[in-house]
Amino acid sequence: MTVVAVIPSRYASTRLPAKPLAELAGKPMVQHVYERARGAKLVTRVVVATDDERIVAAVQAFGGEALITRADHRSGTERMAEVASHIAADIYVNVQGDEPLIEPAAIDAAVKAMNDDAVRVATLCVPIAHAQDIGNPNVVKVVTDFEGNALYFSRAPIPWVRDPGDAEAGSVRHFKHLGIYVFRRDALLEFPTLPPGELEHIEKLEQLRLLENGIPIRVVETEHDSVSVDTPEDLARVEKLLRSS
Repeated sequence: MTVVAVIPSRYASTRLPAKPLAELAGKPMVQHVYERARGAKLVTRVVVATDDERIVAAVQAFGGEALITRADHRSGTERMAEVASHIAADIYVNVQGDEPLIEPAAIDAAVKAMNDDAVRVATLCVPIAHAQDIGNPNVVKVVTDFEGNALYFSRAPIPWVRDPGDAEAGSVRHFKHLGIYVFRRDALLEFPTLPPGELEHIEKLEQLRLLENGIPIRVVETEHDSVSVDTPEDLARVEKLLRSS
């Protein structure tokens, strides 16, 4: 399989302007993400998809590949779909541009889900280790069926533990959704044509568009958690982690 990792990268950000170019341990954040994606054994090509020439220049400065895409995309997945219309591949991986600590092994784990020919879209989850994250709306939760396909994604605590005794007995597991998506080409090109649903609008989670339109998402459990950078505080935290590694 030819596997293209696409890093959607917008210059504009409400909480952290010019986020892709924010410096971390002497490199722009987009470079850290790019190098992590290049480290995945199953990825054959890495492309930064952006709407800003400043990001293109930064990527080219460290020897990476960048593609200018339209500025009117509503999501990173729609930006990926534009890349797929220009670059042919079997599989496309959406690597979030604000996760400079993403593990290459996690990317490979998501790609391996495509060994099942029935899978058109896949993503990752990790067990939630801290109880406070279960009720945190910024931590997206996911529940799956017996085959490992997503039943639902939510900012709310799912599953809801009705009997506190179950939680005390340690029989309840909650999973955090990691925002990495793997698409077959036909599924990715179809995504922008799908009508957004009420659940996507309410939760503000674009992956619900797939479920609402009847497209299953295979969820692969991994041990590799990641840290998103959305605020200056997140940036300082990741900087510290990079400096100590």
